[in-house]
This record gives sequence, C-alpha cells and structure tokens, in this order.
Amino acid sequence: MLILMAGIQGTDDESKLKYELKKQLRFLKSCKGSGTELISVYIPVKYPLHETSGKLKEEAGQASNIKSKSTRKNVVDALERILNYLKTFRETPPNGMAIFAGNISNNPAKVDIELFSIFPPQPLNIQTYRCDSRFFLDPLEAMGDVKETYGLIVLDGRECTIATLRGTQIQILKRMNSTAHAKIRKGGQSARRYERLIEESIELYYKRIGEAMDSYFVDRVKGVIIGGPGPTKENFYKMHPYNYQIKVLGVVDTGYTEEQGLRELLSKSGEFIAEQESIKERELMERFMREVTSSGLATYGEKDVRDALMSKKASELLVSEGLEYKRFKFICNDGAEIAKIAKNKDELGEIRCVDGSKPLKEEEAMLIDDLIELANSNNITVHVVSTDTSEGSQFLQGFYGIGAFLRYR
Repeated sequence: MLILMAGIQGTDDESKLKYELKKQLRFLKSCKGSGTELISVYIPVKYPLHETSGKLKEEAGQASNIKSKSTRKNVVDALERILNYLKTFRETPPNGMAIFAGNISNNPAKVDIELFSIFPPQPLNIQTYRCDSRFFLDPLEAMGDVKETYGLIVLDGRECTIATLRGTQIQILKRMNSTAHAKIRKGGQSARRYERLIEESIELYYKRIGEAMDSYFVDRVKGVIIGGPGPTKENFYKMHPYNYQIKVLGVVDTGYTEEQGLRELLSKSGEFIAEQESIKERELMERFMREVTSSGLATYGEKDVRDALMSKKASELLVSEGLEYKRFKFICNDGAEIAKIAKNKDELGEIRCVDGSKPLKEEEAMLIDDLIELANSNNITVHVVSTDTSEGSQFLQGFYGIGAFLRYR
C-alpha cells in the first residue's frame, strides 16, 4: 500500500507548518526495521529524477549481496516501490522531496512495506541514499525547528558577504568588495586630502552594503546579525546606512568573512534567534491573557473554542503542541453523535447511545489535529504554541492548551 504524506507547502502560518512537519517526523521516527532495510532517499531542488532512478536501480542490483534472505527481499521490494513512485512525477517538486520506504511491521512473521513522502517547506540541498534500521531524518528535523528567516552580514574593510539563514541553511545572496583600505600611493596629494578620500570611499562602501541590505531584507527577514573581524562591523553598525525597518539583533566577532565567516556567525547567533522566537510567543500569550481578562475577546477550553470555531466567531486558534488528549466520536443507529475527550479510550468506560444500544461506529483523532482541521475548514488562522517558554507552559497548564481570539463577544 502506498501512503503519501501530505505536503505542507503553501501556508504562511509558520507555527502550524512546524507542527505538521514535526507530527510527520514523529511517526517516521517511531518506525524501526528488523534489519538494515529502511530506505531514505533525499532528492534536492532541480535534481534530475532519472539520475535518482538510475542510482536506485544500481542499489537494487547490489542488494543481491545482502546475506539475510528476508532483508534482501524487503530492500528490493522497497526500492521497487520508490522507483514506481518516481514514475508518477514529470519533474522534481519545487523544494525537492524526501522518500522513505521499507518494512515497518512490528510482527516478525508479517511483512508490511510502506512508502512515505514529504515535500519540505524549504528547499532541500542534500542528495543522499541511506539504508538502515531507522529512517534518516536529520535534514527534515532541522527544518522542523524553523520559524523565521534571518539576515546575515559578515564584513571587513575589503569585502562583505550578505546571506539569509533559515534553520541551519545559509543562502548567500551577494558578495561585495571595497578598495577603501587598499594601499594607495599619495602622489602629490596632501595628507588631509588623502585621508578624506579614504573616508569617502569607506562611506561609499558602507552605503553600497546598506542598499543591498534594503533590497534583500526589508519585509523579508525577522532580524539581521552582523559579524566580522576587527572594528569595521562596529563602524558600519554605528553609521546605520540601511533602512530603519531592518532590526539588527546583534554584532558578533568572527575571524573570517565569506563562507567560513558565515558558518562562524551561525554558530554564535543561537542566543539572538532563540530570544526572538521566545519574544514572539510571549507577545502572543500576553495578548491572549489580556483579552481573556479584560475585553473578553478571547476564550479557552475545548467546548467554548470549538463552538467559536464552528460559528466562525473565532478569528485565531491557539493550541499547545503539548496537548496530549484525543477526541473520540461515536455514531449511533439514528445518526446521533457522541463526542468524548480523553487521553485514551480506557478512561471513557462503556459508551451507550440514548436507546441503550452500542454505537455502530467510532472514530478517534488527536484533539490538536481535530481543532486545526476545523480551523482550516473555516479559514481561521492557527498558532501552535510551544512548551519551551514559561508563557507556553502556562498556557498548557492554566488554559488547557486550547484558546481562541474572537471577532466579537
């Protein structure tokens, strides 16, 4: 059976996107093969599909060397699944794709080969094939921690590199050079005039960098981090030759510029980025608590929030990623529905319809998924609140991890 995990492209809601990806990865992480028979294939942006198919055919040919007969058969069957699946595509999806296939059965006597695919929210830059007892998920897990894009600048007196950071992925946008600090023969110029020319060339260099920052960063990044060796970065920051809308989160010492400097800047930027993400969540929670206690344009609890979603009275849904409850729905002979919320079915006891009969049908879903689906069907914005901050933990414990902003009382 082929299972195609839903792509999560095309949404502006970063917290919901992050939650959906994490949910998919949690399932894949729970899968374990009885041997090295779980296959992970990463196809990067614009990578030719026929080349991937060719490499997988080579792997299928080499699988004959696997000693275990059952493992050999499972690997070959999984590779065939992937090859057949690739035939359904005319070209590589815009952000690339990740495919996972193999025997995920927990019963040694039963074979259950499944295929899963993920269309990532960001461009994949890795091309790999791996066969192991677990699926290889590191590149996608890094994406699951992504919320915002940040700007990176590394510069010294001679050169500057401008890039963006999203998760752990750095994309270089522009490289610039300056002759301001190059050795120049004075000729017949006075010392003062020579110094003024140097100052003007430095100022021009900074302005060129500022203009490039404006074109790449305004309304596109959460903030900018500046780095580089020596005093140039501080002088540039003090001059502030870029648009006032660009927020500089920090200035960091690095020993290099260009790619090496960007990697060093990335390793030293964690505290700035973590602080920004916590600020964003804190502001959301403060707004929610303010509305609950004062204006009444917010509500919480499963029943009130569900009613607000169904009536479209809600403008935004807030759900905690730590919400562990499930929603059980039972359907009776006359079509009536009985809904119950619990962590597991055993907590509910025996369910009976109004006439005393047992329900004909029952369904269950994670409560967070059920609420998100309801919000999506009514075009209501979703915020998935983490439990990493004190505000996020308070929301889960004090407000049951479910809340909504209202359009009206």
